[in-house]
Amino acid sequence: MFKKQHPEIGSRPGTLVIATDSPPPRIHVISYCKQEVHEEDVTDPALLKQAFNDKDVTWVDVQGFGDEALIRQIAEIFSIHPLAIEDIINVPHRPAAEVFDDQLLLIARMVSLDGPRKIDMEQVSILVGDHYVITFQERPGDVLEPIRKRLRSGKNPIRRNGAGFLAYAILDTIVDGYYPVVESIGDYLESLEDAVVSDPSPRLLLKLNRMKNQLVNLRRVIWPQREALHRLVHDDSPFFDASLSAYMRDTYDHCVQTSEVIEMYREMVTGLINTYLSSVANRTNDVMKVLTIMASIFIPLTFMAGIYGMNFEEMPELKFKWSYPLLWLVMFSTAVGMLIYFWRLGWIGSGFDKDAGDDDD
Repeated sequence: MFKKQHPEIGSRPGTLVIATDSPPPRIHVISYCKQEVHEEDVTDPALLKQAFNDKDVTWVDVQGFGDEALIRQIAEIFSIHPLAIEDIINVPHRPAAEVFDDQLLLIARMVSLDGPRKIDMEQVSILVGDHYVITFQERPGDVLEPIRKRLRSGKNPIRRNGAGFLAYAILDTIVDGYYPVVESIGDYLESLEDAVVSDPSPRLLLKLNRMKNQLVNLRRVIWPQREALHRLVHDDSPFFDASLSAYMRDTYDHCVQTSEVIEMYREMVTGLINTYLSSVANRTNDVMKVLTIMASIFIPLTFMAGIYGMNFEEMPELKFKWSYPLLWLVMFSTAVGMLIYFWRLGWIGSGFDKDAGDDDD
């Protein structure tokens, strides 16, 4: 279910609500230019003022929201708008792209696999300035390590471009992180297809419902992300120059592709649930058919046994020598005749299908 960290009703804009289990912030700074890269962990926020150096591009990565005073100090250093810092800290926020004064705020949802069947979702906020990019993450751990390796290597376009290209690379990596999750879901659904027909158990229905809920949550993440990327692609922004338009379109295409696959999987899960219900109904029908056939066979036999079980004195058949074996013969013949009749109707075994057409047709 949707749960958001939100302030009390009537609170002033910019009020922060931090979860009690939120880890303390860890600040990692990477400053780079074409020639070199400098990387360090920062404990004193005052050192972050070096991000305003016009010669370098600085990436400030904040992981964890457990210290409101530290978060507000960072917001003060970079002059972050109160509404922007509220959207960053009071998670989850809808993926969006908003301009606040001379800064661009990009809110994305990072998706990863936490175990074989559990999908973990985390908000990542990207604040883009002239010569710096600040990322805010709810907790340590992310999918952005490939970008850090590319910055350290030096042989890539990130080192030769500005803060806008770094923001694009972060956003593109987050979107590309959807693919392993979507592929894992596809493999899992394929494994459930045969089980739906061969073993439609209540446990399987529980798995399908859980997967359906996860797909709904994924759709709620990816579709707004798709809209935000569409806005970045088609709107002129001072933070992304013309050279980045092709890259942003590629990221947008990836997001569109994953959203379409998610829709396909949602329909697939709905179809599997319907198949499950049909399989259960067919099994119930088979059981009822067997019970009905058995009852149909024993009803006339019970009728015969009931007649000759009555205590009337004037029953001519009771004094006939062969009455008992004849009654058994009639009952046995009735049961066999009914079984043959049901078999010819196709109710037992393969039967005789009167509606079957010619194979050539």
